[in-house]
Amino acid sequence: MTDTTTLLNDLTHLLGERGLVREPEAMARYTSDWAGDSLGMPLAVARPATTADVAEVAKRCYEQDIAMTPQGGHSGLVAGALPAASGQELVISLERLNSVRAIDPVNFTITVDAGCILENVKLAAAEHDCDFPLSLGAQGSCQIGGNIATNAGGLNVLRYGMMRELVLGLEVVLPDGRVWEGLDALHKDNRGYDLQQLFLGSEGTLGIVTGAVLKLSPRLTQNRTALLGLPSVQAVIDLYGLARRDCCDLLTAFELIPRRCIELAIEATPELRDPLESAYPWYVLMEVAATGPIDLSAMLEQLLEKGMEREWVLDGALASSDTQSAQLWQFRESMLEGQRRRGEHLRTDISVPISALPDFVTQASETVMAASPECEIIAYGHVGDGNLHFNILPPMAMADSEKKAHLHDLEERLFDVLDDFHGSISAEHGIGRTKQAPYLARLSPLERELVQGVKTLFDPKGLMNPGRILPAGD
Repeated sequence: MTDTTTLLNDLTHLLGERGLVREPEAMARYTSDWAGDSLGMPLAVARPATTADVAEVAKRCYEQDIAMTPQGGHSGLVAGALPAASGQELVISLERLNSVRAIDPVNFTITVDAGCILENVKLAAAEHDCDFPLSLGAQGSCQIGGNIATNAGGLNVLRYGMMRELVLGLEVVLPDGRVWEGLDALHKDNRGYDLQQLFLGSEGTLGIVTGAVLKLSPRLTQNRTALLGLPSVQAVIDLYGLARRDCCDLLTAFELIPRRCIELAIEATPELRDPLESAYPWYVLMEVAATGPIDLSAMLEQLLEKGMEREWVLDGALASSDTQSAQLWQFRESMLEGQRRRGEHLRTDISVPISALPDFVTQASETVMAASPECEIIAYGHVGDGNLHFNILPPMAMADSEKKAHLHDLEERLFDVLDDFHGSISAEHGIGRTKQAPYLARLSPLERELVQGVKTLFDPKGLMNPGRILPAGD
């Protein structure tokens, strides 16, 4: 028997028949992500159920020079957790590490396994009158470990920050099988280097997160949602500045939505009806939320009166119940499905300073349309953190064989404009494989040296998720 066969037999003995998947049909669901991308089959899929098992799997792979691919809920968009086409990577799925270890409602913390589904963590917190505020479209399937590995953001970043601000402690299995225990539930800790921050956003290239202490917030008891029609992106930014001041930290979400996204949402979900009497170039979906005796309705109405007086807001719909609020948010969710149905298109995840959003949208749109007049631009995103999804649908008449190269060319042109605004090519999805080339092209020699130094320190053999963020073998 080869060493690989021996290793797989040993892992079966260690994890049990349910703990190691080897048949191609059974492994198929571990080979694609939400976007439908797939690269190849893994060597096998390990499904450890404890941190000790993860550590032992990593130790044995390290000893045999077997590459490891940590995997969460398959909701990634940059091919960061997909097994390589070589067929020589062992996928380590965290799906069986799914326990809530402890909740402390006085300390406002929850300690969980990395394989916990985000939605389940939120439900567990709610049982103790608390909230875990990370909010994502994929929260019914994404896992906490993946949220940590990609430094997930979502809809509520403007109020609560990204995952980096929501993690107090981590437990991590290093590539050689050693376990770093950092599960301290401390809100203030100033003891030297903050090691856990290195793992946040590392995309599984430095180690495997197996547990986390997360920061909770008081459960919100009331919210108000509004969908507004506006004439321009500049009006959206002006209104945001006003809302940020008048609503302060009660402002939970402030989403930029173009008219085309409203149409795509209605196409994808026919029961939806146009939310306003007239169509407007741009829309804002905003929400304020609070705990305690605060009149949110009066706050929101006063804000909208000011916005209309200044001609930033042309019309609006205010939800008067949770049901109506959910209906307004359905436009935000359904527009993604509407894009997906259009087939292959360019998905971007970029950020610029909030104040620069109007100029960026204008310049980027002009650049893309000059190069491809028949393409369709769909620019939407989270205004409160400057995160824009500047997506591009290729010309309808273009042959499928030409679309990929055409979209790649448009992406390069878009990123050139982004550089002029000192923006980021990845605001929340990460680098993975798909964003590696533009990421590396924008690293200075010193940055490359420092990034490589971190990788080499934690993973000297280059076995942990190789080829993601940095090229394999670097």
